[in-house]
Order: sequence, then C-alpha cells, then structure tokens
Amino acid sequence: MAEHDHAGRPAHDDAGGPAPSRERPAAGEQRPTTQEEQLEQVAKRRNGAAAGSEPAEEAAQAGRAPRGSLADRRGGASRTAAPANLGVLGMARWAWRQLTTMRAALILLLILALAAIPGSLLPQRIQDPGRVTTYIQDNGQLGQVLDRLQLFDVYSSFWFSAVYILLMISLVGCVVPRSAQHWKAMRAKPPKAPRRLGRMPGYEEFALPEGQAPQALLLQAQKRLKRAGYRTALAEDHVAAERGYLRETGNLVFHISLLALVITMAAGSLFGYSGQRVLVEGDTFTNSLVSYDSFEPGSYYDSDRMPDFRLRLDSFDATFDTQAQGSQFGQPRSFLAKVTETSNGASTQHELRVNEPIRINGTRVYLTGNGYAPVVTTRNAKGQVTFSGPVVFLPEDGNYTSRGVIKVPDAGKEQLGFGAVLLPTAGLNQDDELISTFAGLERPYLVMTAYKGNLGLDSGQAQSVYELDTSEMEPIAGADGQPLRLEMSPGKTAQLPDGLGSITLDRIDKYVSLDVRHDPTQGFMLVFSVLLVAGLGLSLFVPRRRMWVRVKDGRVEVAALARGEDPRVQAAAADLAVDLRD
Repeated sequence: MAEHDHAGRPAHDDAGGPAPSRERPAAGEQRPTTQEEQLEQVAKRRNGAAAGSEPAEEAAQAGRAPRGSLADRRGGASRTAAPANLGVLGMARWAWRQLTTMRAALILLLILALAAIPGSLLPQRIQDPGRVTTYIQDNGQLGQVLDRLQLFDVYSSFWFSAVYILLMISLVGCVVPRSAQHWKAMRAKPPKAPRRLGRMPGYEEFALPEGQAPQALLLQAQKRLKRAGYRTALAEDHVAAERGYLRETGNLVFHISLLALVITMAAGSLFGYSGQRVLVEGDTFTNSLVSYDSFEPGSYYDSDRMPDFRLRLDSFDATFDTQAQGSQFGQPRSFLAKVTETSNGASTQHELRVNEPIRINGTRVYLTGNGYAPVVTTRNAKGQVTFSGPVVFLPEDGNYTSRGVIKVPDAGKEQLGFGAVLLPTAGLNQDDELISTFAGLERPYLVMTAYKGNLGLDSGQAQSVYELDTSEMEPIAGADGQPLRLEMSPGKTAQLPDGLGSITLDRIDKYVSLDVRHDPTQGFMLVFSVLLVAGLGLSLFVPRRRMWVRVKDGRVEVAALARGEDPRVQAAAADLAVDLRD
C-alpha cells in the first residue's frame, strides 16, 4: 500500500514522485545476506513499478538518477565524506568543494557573528585606548592574556580576518557557479508534464467542456498562466508553466551583495583612516596627525590629503536620572556636546550626540565617551606656577568614580607626582569610606596621594598619561610621618611639606572622547546594503511553482508543484481549474 501523509494524500518527494515504500521479500524468495544485495533486489522489484520510484523523465529533466534507485542511494554519503586514497591533489579538490558549498558559507557567517561578540563585550583599542589600558591593569594576568589573543583589537585580529577571508572565498566559489546555472535555467523551457499528474500536491480533474477543442483549451490555459507571470511552453497534449525564478535571483543577489559588502569594508579600511581624541571643554582640535591621541591610517591612505577642519568643544551636558528608584537611579539619560566646526573660513554650530555623528568633508565624528578633567595648578616654594591645566580622569563605575595622575616634572629639585581619585558626589558608605554616590557634580571631592623623586620621563620609554611610575619615587610624609593624603574641593589649596610648594584645585571641567573616521566607501556600502535586503526579501517571499494543464481522453488535468514552501499550491490548481471549466 502506498504511504500517506498526515492529510491523507499519497506521500511525495520534492520532485513530485511518491515516497519509496518499504517492501518485504515475496514468499519463497531468498532473503539477501548483504546490504548491497538488498539494495539490488529492491531496485529490481521497483524497476517500472508505479509506486516504487521517481518517473525517469522527471529525473532526466533534473539531471540526476531517479530517486529510490541504487545510484541515488549510493550518491548520498559521497557528497559529505571524503573518499579514501584521494591523494594530496584529490583531497584539495574535495576540500574546495566542501568550502564552496552554501552550507559552509552559512557556517562561516555564523562563526563570524560569534567572533564579533568579544568586540561588543570588551573595550576596543580603536575606540577607547584609555579604557583598554584600565581594563588590563584592573584584571592583571587575565587582561594580558586577552590582549595577547587580540581580544581588544577584534576587528583587526588575524583570526577575525581569517574567518571573513574564508567566507569571501566560500561565497565566490558558491555564487559564481550558481549564477551560471541560474542563467541557463532561466533561459530553458519549463519541464514537460510528468506521466502521473495525480501525484502532485495540487491537482484538479474535470471533463473537457462540450464543444471545446483540446487545443483551444490549452491555448486558453497558456494565456491565463502568462497573465499570472508564468513562463509557458505548449506541447501537443499539455501546457507546461513555471514561475518564481526571482526567488533564486534574490538569493543570488543577497549573497553577491554580502560578498560586495565584505570587499567594500576591506577597501574602506585600506583607503580610509580612524583616529581618537580627548577634547576638554574650551579646547580646539585640528584635524592633523599631531593632534590625535591615537591614529590608524589605512595601508593606502595618503595623510597629506586629510580634510582641513577644526572642532572646538563649547560645552558638554550629561543628564542622569534623579527620579527613579533602585538600580535605575543615577543612570545616564542623555549626552549632548555642542561643538563649533571651522572649515573653509566659515564656522558652523553642531550638536553631537551618541550614535548621531556629524559629517565634515566626508569625515564622520562620533561621540564615544565622556568624563571629568580637574583643573589643577601647582606652585613651587617661591609661588611660581610649575603646572596648570586640566587633567583627564578615567571613570571606573556608573557613579563616575574617576582615577587619574598629575605629573609635575618642573617642580624644582625633585619632581612631583600625584595619584588621585575624583568623587563627583562625595559620600560615605557603611564603613565610613569615601565613595561617589551620584555621577553628577553635586559635591565634588578630589583625594590625592603625593610622591617626590624621578618620574622617569627622561628614560626614553613611553609612559601612559593615566599611570604613575613610582619605582624611583617615594611618598611625601605628612606631619605625623605617614604618607600625605590630600582631600580637596574646588577652589581649595593645600600646602606641601618640606618646601615643596602647593597645589590648588581650581575647578572641574568636562571632556568628551571623539572618534574621527574617514571612509570613502560609504556610498557603496549603502547601495549594497539595500540590495542585500531586497535580495533577502525576494528569496523569502517569492514562491517558486510549476503548473501543468493536460487534455487526454476527454479529461482535463490541472496540476501544481511547489519548489519549496508554498501554502497556496493547492489553491493555485483549483483556481486555474475553475477558470478553465467556466
């Protein structure tokens, strides 16, 4: 008995043939002893049987052996497993075939997405070098291991590059042959009608209307199918029609656009640049190499062609929640930087927000961070100013508890250094320790530890502006002989012992971290992104369907076969049958 699906219809394979039935040996027939003999006997019993195999003409149109045949069964495993004794060249060919399958491309795309996760969870050096430095210091050996694995430079790491290069090769090897096959398929005629249209998932049958010639009905069906967007071919006793090639076209457009996006991103990194700069309120940034805190040009970028402009940070406002309860209290609600751009002799006011960059002469400027910069003045014993200016502190938590160092190399006989912690809103915890209870500047307090000695600035080795090297320094002792601890609020001055002068906290300014990027491929990225979305939509929502209308022995058969998911395949056959019957 033929197998049936859950709706009571005969079960079909994807080409319209019936599902192979499980047969038992006939009475008196010797049971085969090996799997090879079993397959041979099954193939012999099914040869020519109506319920046993896919019609040969359908298989020939598809360019493969009939389903259920021994050749078809043997071919299944050979597509995935590497045959033995291939040799080096044969193994290379097998590896190439596996790499250029759509399955491999999808796996590589998934791996690429997973590889990008550390770039979202960990601070990236290209965006905020200061946060990376602080993270490595706070996490010790773990931070150093992560740095060696290039997890702070994910998108420029060798392993991330290897994945997307493999993805690009896979897409090229997969898309090019499929495009050629698709082009040939679009120009080919629709396949002829199978012998048994009744096996199709959409099927209708009715008597040929009286007085109507078979050829006239076929011409009517052909005209109706053409109006519905089908490509048609008229045979002696039937009309074959097919539509939905836009589905495969969209699939190819999607993958070609994805490949083009990868290539465009690579070209942008070669011919563009990115740089970071910390800008304190009132300061001006000039777009030149020497003005950047860090600068990463593309391999083929000419720094002499940098756009000429200047940016001044007029003010920065951060708004924090003061109404919510629990963990939402003190959370940031908005960041707004007001800047003045000067280019080509004209000045323009801009408002810079998170994820809302400003564009200047093809260059985008992003707001990526912010914090506080105490303005400090130090004087020697004679009252002469030895240092004055803002010092950038790095926030460490949601309440903007910030750390920084102050280096005074020209203090006099001995150089001075201060390790400091800024508390924007000072308070006490349960252990009577000073902490910050709010991110805004409500009760700012600066706590410092002072050192004297050699800062090591003349050693020839680069130093971080956020670190204080105390290997050749000693803490300054207070009147009680203990290390001196200074606690100051804005406007206060503290005297240093041993005639080392004084230090004044003048005020606390704000700063922003800017990420400046120039990418000449942005227009191409937009075009390919639109094509990618359009191709994805076509591949998901355009059904591919084949239909046949045959007139034989005074009966009209209308059949429809879906090439994929198509819930309307039965309705399509029924609607066409109604039109032809009427």
